[in-house]
Amino acid sequence: MTIVRKNTPNWSDVKTRLADLDRAGLLDLLKDLYAASKDNQAFLNARLGLGDDPLNPYKATITQWINPADDRKPVSVSKAKKAISDYKKALGQPEGLAELTVFYCEETFNLLTWRGVEDESFYDALVRMFEQALKYVLALPQGQQVPYLGRLEQVRDQSPNVGWGVAEDFDQLWADVGLAEGASTPPV
Repeated sequence: MTIVRKNTPNWSDVKTRLADLDRAGLLDLLKDLYAASKDNQAFLNARLGLGDDPLNPYKATITQWINPADDRKPVSVSKAKKAISDYKKALGQPEGLAELTVFYCEETFNLLTWRGVEDESFYDALVRMFEQALKYVLALPQGQQVPYLGRLEQVRDQSPNVGWGVAEDFDQLWADVGLAEGASTPPV
């Protein structure tokens, strides 16, 4: 018996098949993709600028995985971070990335006010997200940075309460980008 091996389809194969579809066929395909998952809906809504706030589904996912309402539900850093990655693929607007990374940090501290986490990798991920948030915020025009930096300063103010070296890491990252102690705007 001979086993026939098929190549794994790639984008080129998909593109060739899509070229064979007429407008109605393409719309039907998109309709089916939209109905198939909430992730697809969030992607298309964000990409097409639909809805009041395209960040809401991504924020809901972050909250679901980093600060679940039910303490029996697991915390998943990777699934919360995936929401940011998914937004980046869908739209990737700098202000949206700043908002989602700052929101992730805030939600982490919301979790830590009522639930302890004894996992070094959780805190390492928080420090990396704080660093990403700073990067995204400081890439914005200076006038847009101030509210985000104020929110990150509030997060930073809570960091001494968690241990694991988080406060020291936050302070170092803050200083590395040229923010002085207690300052929420970089030097001009």
